[in-house]
Amino acid sequence: MTHRLHLRRILLAAGAALPLASALAASEDAAMLKLASSSGCMSCHHVERGAKGPDGLPPVGPAWRDVSAKYRGQPEAEARLTATVMSGSNPYDSHWKGQASGLAMPPNRVAISEADARRLVHWIVGLERGR
Repeated sequence: MTHRLHLRRILLAAGAALPLASALAASEDAAMLKLASSSGCMSCHHVERGAKGPDGLPPVGPAWRDVSAKYRGQPEAEARLTATVMSGSNPYDSHWKGQASGLAMPPNRVAISEADARRLVHWIVGLERGR
């Protein structure tokens, strides 16, 4: 097989895989949004920045794309964020001041399992801007 023919087959296979990859990503997005909704996460958080609550204030919690941008590439970020989801956060250590109206996240152990929280945090940290 010539190099050119081999390259053409690779490119055709990659092109055929793009719709499948897109469908898988959309399926994962839908699954994670369903998990977040059923666990109560969407009561305080939105995926996109700029969403306002009924009182016109920023959402109680930070937008997940902002969380993704802040923590992407940081070692142990997913473990730290999963621990925060499960145990809550300190109201005196609010690092989202001015971006969210809430001071702290309550513990969520009764709303979501640690395994599901880990999956959701992994998805959040992996969000790309504009996706």
